Amino acid sequence: MADKPFRFPEMGPHAIRPRSVRAYHADDHFLADFRYEAPREDPALPEVYIYTRGMSFDPGQEVSFHGSCNADSFSLQIYRDGHAPEMVHEAHDLPGRFTPMPEKAYMTGCGWPVLHRWTLPDDLRSGFYRVVSSCIRPDGSRFVQHHFFVVRPTAATRQGKLLLMLATGTWTAYNDWGGANHYFGTWGPEGNEGSPILSLERPWTRGMVWLPPGAARITQAPKPDMNDAPRYPSKEYGYSGGWGQYYAAAGWAQFDRHFAVWAESEGFTLDIITQTDLHQRPELLADYTCLVTCGHDEYWSWEMRKNVESFVEKGNGFARFGGNFLWQIRLEEDGLQQHCWKFKAPAEDPLRDTDRAHLLTASWESEAVAWPGASTVGVNGAHGVYASWGGFSPRGSRGFTVYRPDHWVFDGTGLRYADVFGEEAGIFGYEVDGLNYTFHQGLPYAVDEPGVPDNISILAMTPASLYEYEHEVQGQNYYIRDSDLKGLMDLAPEPEAEARLRYQHGSGMLVSMPRGAGEVVTAGSCEWIMGLTRRDDFTMAITRNVLRRFTAL
Repeated sequence: MADKPFRFPEMGPHAIRPRSVRAYHADDHFLADFRYEAPREDPALPEVYIYTRGMSFDPGQEVSFHGSCNADSFSLQIYRDGHAPEMVHEAHDLPGRFTPMPEKAYMTGCGWPVLHRWTLPDDLRSGFYRVVSSCIRPDGSRFVQHHFFVVRPTAATRQGKLLLMLATGTWTAYNDWGGANHYFGTWGPEGNEGSPILSLERPWTRGMVWLPPGAARITQAPKPDMNDAPRYPSKEYGYSGGWGQYYAAAGWAQFDRHFAVWAESEGFTLDIITQTDLHQRPELLADYTCLVTCGHDEYWSWEMRKNVESFVEKGNGFARFGGNFLWQIRLEEDGLQQHCWKFKAPAEDPLRDTDRAHLLTASWESEAVAWPGASTVGVNGAHGVYASWGGFSPRGSRGFTVYRPDHWVFDGTGLRYADVFGEEAGIFGYEVDGLNYTFHQGLPYAVDEPGVPDNISILAMTPASLYEYEHEVQGQNYYIRDSDLKGLMDLAPEPEAEARLRYQHGSGMLVSMPRGAGEVVTAGSCEWIMGLTRRDDFTMAITRNVLRRFTAL
């Protein structure tokens, strides 16, 4: 008898609070009404929140599920997510226990008690394990909350030569649960700033671990008509569906999952680790020839970069199908705390003016750090960044223009010079990485600059922008405008006017770069993964070429 189709435990309607009515004001706008996720803590509207102390575990380890639940009981279900989801553990009628959220949970962690324990089977294969917690409200509706953990590969469970590293540094940066992320929140003297310190001992914002099919992406589709006001689809969708303010900017559901599901559907066997594993346990890479990252891949530590560079130099391949390589982070408290002072780093990061100033949590290309990302991934984040949404080239091509079609990544595609691929699938956006470049006889070349290797081949590229090109439109407020551009200008070594010219116009690039005995291929766009999910023949063929070459090393 055939196995029954997997039924996702998230199926069915989820609880919403009872209807209320409030005044709406003519100046209401998402730019004036930022929201972070926190428990309601109302006994009349039960809820459950669960987290684990750490993001990844070995088979055979006990996982403790810390939580707070103000229902009499709750259920916990865990399944390995991917092309063929598999339920691995269920626990029902667990007793609820309520514990209030600490005032600065985003920074200090929740400190909640353990509500359930589970010892992972010794043969549990590596992967992303989604944790679904739920409780029933008095009206019969179901409150559902998501968490996750990763099972690391071991010598006994390793499945092949391909290792997927999740961009968990970026996930953490955007997780606002409990009051703040690195972008906005309740930190600071006025209680309205993002926090430079974020705890991993808290739940994840709704939408980062699980999303229903069809959730809006940041990129705008379809392209706007002439003179249309700019659109921010994820902000509209997020408010209408109760998702986190930044649900679309980072996370498994919106990015990394797309690659994992596609790769498994193509027959690639992959093991999974987190960026914290790369930082703390680089020996996990030893049995692999291909390391992959994808999606929104913005935050790395110094140690992560050094470990990847060492991996490649030994003769292995690093495939990066993602964009926005921009910020240095520090992991502290055994990896349970992430630090990133960003634009405040030169004035407020505690490591400034110390012998560890190279670990300052500013941009990689800043005067303080001066280690451009191109050394590791072949492109730089500050020479991107935005495309295909808001005032950032909303009518751009959405694909890559080919310049070196004879490179092996294009084998079997039939692509020619000046062809555009991936446009129909929208693979270019919402943040991209590039280089300062020049053209000679119709071909792009990286400009010779400090920290940029001289052996980078620009295979395909498309323009991008670091500021919203604003038109005067009836009654429209722009979102980012040039605030990020100004921030990076302040960090740059050049004078302000020169820095603006240097960074305001960027690009997204597909590049290859030998390093030592190995090679790096970067498709510097967050949305590359949509070419896989939307079955774009060219994007899939290029991705297969890279994975097959690197797993054959």
